[in-house]
Amino acid sequence: MTQGPEATSKELLLWLWKDYLHKHIGWLLLALLFMTLEGSTLGALSYMMRPMFDDVFVGGDTGAIAQVGMAVMGIFLLRAVSGVVQQAIMARISLRTAAALRLDLLARAMKQDGAFHHVHPPGFLIQRVQMDVNAINDVWRAVITGAGRDAIALIALMGVAISIDWRWTLVTLIGLPILFLPIAVVQKFVRRQARSARDLGAALATRLDEVFHGIVPIKLNGLESHQQKQYAEKTEDFIQREVRATVGSASIPGLMDVMAGLGFLAVLVYGGGEIVSGEKTVGQFMSFFTAMGLAFEPLRRLGNISGLWQVAAAAMERIKDLLDAPIRLTSPTNPVAAPTGLPDVRLENVTLRYGDTKVLHGLSITAEAGKTTALVGASGAGKSTIFNVLTRLVDPQEGTISIGGVEARAMSLEDLRGLFSVVSQEALLFDETLRENVLLGRTDVAKDQLDEVLDAAHVSDFLTKLEAGLETEVGPRGSALSGGQRQRVVIARALLRDTPVLLLDEATSALDAQSEKVVQSALDKLSGGRTTLVIAHRLSTIRNADRIVVMDRGRVVDEGTHDELLERGGIYADLYRLQFQDGKTLVDTASALAIARNAPEAAAVQPNWLGRLTRRLFG
Repeated sequence: MTQGPEATSKELLLWLWKDYLHKHIGWLLLALLFMTLEGSTLGALSYMMRPMFDDVFVGGDTGAIAQVGMAVMGIFLLRAVSGVVQQAIMARISLRTAAALRLDLLARAMKQDGAFHHVHPPGFLIQRVQMDVNAINDVWRAVITGAGRDAIALIALMGVAISIDWRWTLVTLIGLPILFLPIAVVQKFVRRQARSARDLGAALATRLDEVFHGIVPIKLNGLESHQQKQYAEKTEDFIQREVRATVGSASIPGLMDVMAGLGFLAVLVYGGGEIVSGEKTVGQFMSFFTAMGLAFEPLRRLGNISGLWQVAAAAMERIKDLLDAPIRLTSPTNPVAAPTGLPDVRLENVTLRYGDTKVLHGLSITAEAGKTTALVGASGAGKSTIFNVLTRLVDPQEGTISIGGVEARAMSLEDLRGLFSVVSQEALLFDETLRENVLLGRTDVAKDQLDEVLDAAHVSDFLTKLEAGLETEVGPRGSALSGGQRQRVVIARALLRDTPVLLLDEATSALDAQSEKVVQSALDKLSGGRTTLVIAHRLSTIRNADRIVVMDRGRVVDEGTHDELLERGGIYADLYRLQFQDGKTLVDTASALAIARNAPEAAAVQPNWLGRLTRRLFG
């Protein structure tokens, strides 16, 4: 299928039918049956105008009053029942189709790598999953209803009109061919404006996501007016695009109205004389007039569908592009089994680039089985990237990664990620109960096992203070808990997973001293008997690590134990002295390197060890 704005209406409809609507073919056929009944009632109603006027009103046949009245009543009753049934069926189909489309979009987005999510921020994806699916859902219902009810109604009404006088019908529709070119031009305009509006809607959703997630720094920096102005500007642009698309969509049925007016004027001029002369009866004219009057309403709705379709087509293009976006991180066709026992972790000559930017430069690191390996370096040194390549959130361009002697790419993604537990500084919790945040959907955890995990992670320490205990709602992103409490919940998750490899990404960097002590105690229990890799800015937390790897700008610049690195007098020793002076912590590792990088000219007036650090970094 053609991608992006080149996709035709036929291609988009075929995709929607093939992937989603054909599953409901039985219900669709039943709905179309009732749509046909509903649409045909308009033709029957217009036909009844002839005996009503000729036999009852003009002919004076009082005996026909009951017959005509009951027939009209039956027509309206059939129309009411068939309308309710077909709308109920279509609601069922549309809701299930929209749900299936949203689930497919969500599943596809969750399988994408970090590069995809860098290009498609959360607000953009939310707009696609929610608003664009709604737009598609509304329009395909209108298309099917138009094809069923309105098309049948139009055919029935045209049949009645032609049966009375085909020349009158032709005169009434004389302006129809004139509309083809203007409608085609308007359709292209509407689609272009709708496409722009969809993109602006995604930008607005992204802006809201950023504002609400960053509300604290916005308040602290007095950015409320600035953010409001930014949002107002984007909103104004969005409004203009939407208004243009709406005007374009509305102009199509508007053109139909102009044509209807011309048609009625022409038939009155042409057919009025025939009625006066007696060639046609009043009943014939009223039946014809009713048929054509009723015909223009479904014709108007069909014209409106044309405009609405252009809006939906713009949304469908975006959704189809997302569903067709290639998934770069996949499991191998014939995956090998994951290693058993306690594995070592090896990165050999690993090189990773994001576009033209090289993040890792031929990196080689070994984390021995059952031991703790610490990664030290400034922000941007590539420490977190190592965790990403280990768990295959991103694949390097060169080099190999193995766990327990098994190459990471040779395992299925499920088996590979099942080897790792990750505790990071973000401590992401979901807007669910505390219990659900620990179990994460598992149903095989006994109460004794859960209690043991909660005790080991020190969750039990604050659990008794919560009125609802484990059933406490933690709020969006765990906002109802403190930072230290959130970290302990995440550690409890990791303990429950009981994986052989543990990744700790600055797990205590955002905590106060008291919380850090409790969380560090839980981390010590968690890392026992596991292969552990630790990212830490506070060197005090990794002094007892079995091996410390010093990194800078994607390279390993030194490694060894804490004592070995201090004795060697390299970058680590300089960082340690910069962090600690007279037994006090002055700055963390990232700040120490930032001091040197931001003011290399100050090296001459700094102590010898800071000068050496600066010269090492900037050569």
